[in-house]
Amino acid sequence: MIDLDDDAEGPREAVELSRAEALRLLAGTAMGRVVYTRDALPAIRPVNHLVDEDGLIVFRTRPGSAIVTGRSPVVVTYGADEIDPRRRIGWSVSVTGLARIVGDPSRVQRYERRLQPWVQGSMDTVITIDPDIVSGIRLLERPSAPSDQHSGLRVGQ
Repeated sequence: MIDLDDDAEGPREAVELSRAEALRLLAGTAMGRVVYTRDALPAIRPVNHLVDEDGLIVFRTRPGSAIVTGRSPVVVTYGADEIDPRRRIGWSVSVTGLARIVGDPSRVQRYERRLQPWVQGSMDTVITIDPDIVSGIRLLERPSAPSDQHSGLRVGQ
């Protein structure tokens, strides 16, 4: 069990990420969560992904997956993060956009070569997400406040 109170002191600073930085961080990690609608309710599924050269988020799923269930395109949100629970620093990115089933056989083959599923079973449906809304934060340690002796001020001035 991790004791989360030992190594971190005080609250962290949350810095907004630019679109480019958020997508760069997302491209540098292999796993995230897709949020979609299932029976009119929100559902979340972890998936491994890649970000292609056009900035599309790509993942594979089972044929007939509830993520798209014959409807394409659908609005989804995709999120990923890397946060150190001890130091309470890291980043979190969220992307909202249209998810589409890839139908072009040459694109499907290209993505299947580049993206291997982490779970067993047929993952023959390739889905792309066009990142329309991209947001993210980076959690940073707050700098220590300068003490009077280091700031050039003398007590009593």
